[in-house]
Order: sequence, then structure tokens, then C-alpha cells
Amino acid sequence: MSWNSYYRGDGEPRDVTLAPPPPWRRLGAHQPYRAFLPPEGLTDAVNASLYLHRPLLITGSAGTGKSTVIEQVAAELRLGPVLKWHITSRSTLPDALCRYDALGHIHALRIGEATERDAAPIESFLKLGPLGTALLPSERPRALLIDEIDKSDIDLPADLLDVLETGTFEIPELVRQPAGRLAVSTWVSTDTAEIEDGRVQCTTFPFIVMTSNGERDFPAPFLRRCIRYDMPRPTADTLRRAVQGHLGLGGTPLPPDADELITRFAGRVARGDQLAIDQLLNAVRLVTDADAPTGERRSRLLDLMLRDLSGA
Repeated sequence: MSWNSYYRGDGEPRDVTLAPPPPWRRLGAHQPYRAFLPPEGLTDAVNASLYLHRPLLITGSAGTGKSTVIEQVAAELRLGPVLKWHITSRSTLPDALCRYDALGHIHALRIGEATERDAAPIESFLKLGPLGTALLPSERPRALLIDEIDKSDIDLPADLLDVLETGTFEIPELVRQPAGRLAVSTWVSTDTAEIEDGRVQCTTFPFIVMTSNGERDFPAPFLRRCIRYDMPRPTADTLRRAVQGHLGLGGTPLPPDADELITRFAGRVARGDQLAIDQLLNAVRLVTDADAPTGERRSRLLDLMLRDLSGA
């Protein structure tokens, strides 16, 4: 199928069979962590974090595989599904620990069939957040990704200190209830956890990876509690091996066009351009497809896919 078999911009309806997605875009099938190649020193940093039960703070530019690290560790060590807390400027510690649907609870208490207190138990309106779920008692540590923590409100890193140091927190809505055990929903499934007297205490610290794009500094008390690792800029050789891994080629040499593209990409990264490996994969897919455009059209498409991420 030629490139022109897709959208033409003429407004004429037609039946089109789209190409299958590339390996890294296949839903439910692709496992990016299998193609991830840890740069020098990263395995030591991960092992130090595991050994010392300290969070691992990974700093690096976008698209360098920071968030893939925890997926690979969790898979290798059988830590279970990775819990994920994606940080924004509105993220707060209470939301990461436990969320309370106060409005839903009030509504349930007011409707006709909920005239008694027990008809709308408060625990039905509570849900542990990703950090709260990671701190539940367990035989093995849970894996938690705190993604892009540098995008948080300025106070959040300091707010985390006590929880990360003690591994415990209270759920205020349950502390005010009569003593006992109540079942509260966890973050990623329909499972519930028994919470006693409104207090959660982990039995083993979770394995926590925090990622940062290096857009801000963190306070010293926060940094001293972390194992820190800076992702190096990828070289042409590491990029080549990453592309081969994502394409499922093993050690099979890449076509000359792809190899040239990787070399140019590595040169731009070395000069300080903000580029992600995802962009390189897209570009390599294009130049290695037999039906892909050639000449000036291909150049325009490569420019489109390889735009510097620091610009608008």
C-alpha cells in the first residue's frame, strides 16, 4: 500500500485499510522495559535504593527512559503492577494517600433509602491513592512511580518527608470513627484493604522511583533521603541498540538510512537539542518502510517528527 492510500485531503469517502501499528504501539502486547538498556551506573543506583530502602530520584531530559526503569525492576523482581502517581502543580500528599468523596457521601445520606447512618458507611466513599496503596502492609515491597515530581507545588517534596521516612499515615475520616477494621478500596483494582483504627503502617518500604526533568531544584532534606541518578545523554551506539530492541531485531544491523538517521539524532542530542527516543523510533519506522514517502516529502515528515521538544 502506497503512502497516498491514506488521507488525501480531497473530501472523497473511501475504504482504507490502515497499516498495523509499529511494535511499540501495539496495545497490550509491547513491553517497553524489555527493550530498555540501563546506562552505566543505573543498575548500581537501583540496587543501592533497594538495599537501603530509599527512594530513587532519576533526573534527565524527556524521553530518556526514566519512567521505564521501574517497570523493568518490577518485572525482574516480581514486585507486581507498578503504582503510578503522575504529578501536576495541583498534586497534594492527601490525594496520594487517600481520597474521600465527601459530596457523594453527603448525597447518599440524604436520599430516601439512606436514612440510617449504616446505609452509607464512610469507607464506601474512601479510596487509597497510589502512595497510600504502596504503603499497605505486604510481604514484598510495592513498586511506585512518582512521575515528574519537579512539576509539583513547591511544598510537596517537603510534605513527603515524614511519610517516606516513617512509612505510616492516618486517614482522618476513619480516625474519627469508632475503633475497628474497615475495608477501603485500593488504587488500581477492585481489591480492598483492611484498615485498623484509621492508620496504615507499611511492613516493608515500597520501592519508589521519582523522575525529574531537571526543571527545578529540591530542598536538601528531601535530596538527602534519596539515591540520586542523572541519566546521561544517549550516544549513537546506545540509541542503535535501543532501536533494535524496540523493533525486535536483536543484533541484526539496521538499514543504512536508519543508521544515518540515528547518527544525526545523536549529534543533535549532543549539541543540546531536546529530543526523545520515541521521536527517533517514529522516524526510523518511516525511513525503513518500503512504501514510505521519498525525497522532499520524506524530509518534511522527518522535520515534523524530529522537532526540538523545548520549542512550541
